[in-house]
Amino acid sequence: MQHTATISRLKAAGAPPRLSGFAQWADRHFKWLLVAPAVLLILALSVYPLLFSLVVSFINYDFQVPGHAFVGLKNFERVVFDPVARWSLLLTAWLSGISVAIEFVLGLLVALTMVRSFPGRGVIMSILIVPLFISPVIVGQAWTLLLQRPFGPTNYILTQLLGQEVTIGWMTESPWLYVSLIVADVWQWTPFMFVILLAGLTAIPPNLYEAAELDGVNAWQAFWAITLPHLAPMMLLALTFRLLDAIRMFDTIFIMTGGGPGTRTYTASYYLYTVGFTQFHLSQATAGSWLFLVFTALVVMLLVRRLLKTEPV
Repeated sequence: MQHTATISRLKAAGAPPRLSGFAQWADRHFKWLLVAPAVLLILALSVYPLLFSLVVSFINYDFQVPGHAFVGLKNFERVVFDPVARWSLLLTAWLSGISVAIEFVLGLLVALTMVRSFPGRGVIMSILIVPLFISPVIVGQAWTLLLQRPFGPTNYILTQLLGQEVTIGWMTESPWLYVSLIVADVWQWTPFMFVILLAGLTAIPPNLYEAAELDGVNAWQAFWAITLPHLAPMMLLALTFRLLDAIRMFDTIFIMTGGGPGTRTYTASYYLYTVGFTQFHLSQATAGSWLFLVFTALVVMLLVRRLLKTEPV
């Protein structure tokens, strides 16, 4: 009460109230106090796990071997010289590249079709983007039910269409198991390409097409001269986002093939999961994760630099 009365008298006299030492310190560092909780949260949830995983990659952190001795680069050497790791990295690049390329072409064709208004366009667009909202685990299970022999209907439908018996092992025979994984991925993620490319197409000024039509330019020439240059930044953006997601492919492989037969459908993510959580070589899996992170960062840097340089004509 006495302190409040003092402040009231100072205010009445026109003098600013005297603050305590802590209040003065808090006033000087007010902006830092505001961001401190967010910084502490980032340090606890992001920086600390990264630093801990970096430490683990240089020590022995194997459930089957006692102790945590420092082993230097030995964990990284195991990953680099592991043929399964090299195969999984190659398969990741191969599956990601083919899947994203097909999704891009199909997404562009659908976007070019849907950019014009026609009856039922809204309903069709709503149906097309449904796969985006389905969990990859559910997608993998659904395609397994469709393709799994002998219960899946795919072989029966192909038998009826081709007039001869079809007995393809979609989950066990090469190259059909890769085709199955690509089909499931394309089915789910083509709408992602479609949505981004459609947004880019609708942003192109329509007066450009009207001027081109007056000059006698046909649709194919207008695509190369107007659509493609203006859509290029959105194309690169869609390819970048989708490729970064595709190289982490895990869920559908876990459900559809379980990495098999053998290690033939091991992607980088599935390889790291197997080494870390089924073989319990956590330090080797962590070292592989850092190598995969470096590889991904190089790809991201290349794509982002290319994206920043791309400007509409």
